[in-house]
Amino acid sequence: MDLAFLHPLYEQTGPWASVYVDLSRHAEDRREERRPTARAVARELASQGADEATCRAVREAVEDLVHSPGPHGRALFARDGEVVLDPPLARRPVAGGSAHWAPLPHVSPLLELAAEDPVCVVAYIDRKGADFELRSGLGGHEAGAVTGGPWPVHRTGSADWSERHFQLRVENTWDHNAAEIADALAVCQEETRADVLILVGDDRERRAVHDRLPRRLHDRLVGASHGTGSRLRDEDVERARAEHVRRRARQDLDRFLAARAPDGEGRAAAVEGVPAVVEAAREHRIDELLIRPEGPDTHREVWVGEGPDQLAVRRTELSALGERHSWSARADDALLRAAVETGAPAISVTPALPDASVDTPSGGLGALLRWR
Repeated sequence: MDLAFLHPLYEQTGPWASVYVDLSRHAEDRREERRPTARAVARELASQGADEATCRAVREAVEDLVHSPGPHGRALFARDGEVVLDPPLARRPVAGGSAHWAPLPHVSPLLELAAEDPVCVVAYIDRKGADFELRSGLGGHEAGAVTGGPWPVHRTGSADWSERHFQLRVENTWDHNAAEIADALAVCQEETRADVLILVGDDRERRAVHDRLPRRLHDRLVGASHGTGSRLRDEDVERARAEHVRRRARQDLDRFLAARAPDGEGRAAAVEGVPAVVEAAREHRIDELLIRPEGPDTHREVWVGEGPDQLAVRRTELSALGERHSWSARADDALLRAAVETGAPAISVTPALPDASVDTPSGGLGALLRWR
């Protein structure tokens, strides 16, 4: 997950209100339906010590979510009476949502709720062309079409020479149209930055388009066995999107496991556990941060200063580094702040990989390093 959009949260000091609101339970878009939720969130923040102005800003923002186009939910991050960031969620929050008041924004749930929302281009292919549809967790819409050349498109079974010549023209037409579709699909993917390409149609037509797509797109392809003209159901698209997320998570985890092994000099390109990952963050060595959200170390207490690289396992360590002011914070949120400021992406591995070892990475926190 690219964390650059979180920069506004670290340009100002805390404490912060971090709220995750479930919008899926409200069938009707009426402000009155949000008010009980808004009041409950404000009360919870106040009980944790939030100031009145911030509680009021969050309450009003939740009530105004009547205008939100997102069907799943929204995160709200507020301080000093102002909502600073309110990203939409790709999945509904568990247990109806949550509210936190802490020195740092509680952003780690975004790794599950806002990340990995693959955008799909579904290509409905037949012998004459293809229709493209753009699908994501927020819905879908038409994304263009391509029509092949006006040549014969029906095959004959006769052995007559003239009909064999006609059949050759049919083969040429299929090849021509498949190339046209592949070119148009590659352009569509580039323009939409789609993560997944789903080819729908007869096996022969799908194979013809597949073979003519640029090799760089092959790992984004998912085939569908539906016949020509059928429209994919939402559950089919969700299955393809989930398959893509699992595949990416498995690749990330495999890279981490390979990098964790020491080289010939006894050094590893990956570390795990709070002390090692905190040290890597302090030295600006994190290339990618891996978090297992339910890991026991994610909510372990660490100490942070005003700068993103001012973090330590013990408060005395920060004092030794010359930091005069320090606060306790969750390990995952402290490390995510450091990752944002150094441009390192963050990866949540196990929601997509339920079969992954509960010990990977150790305690739920790991990092690929920028230098060996």
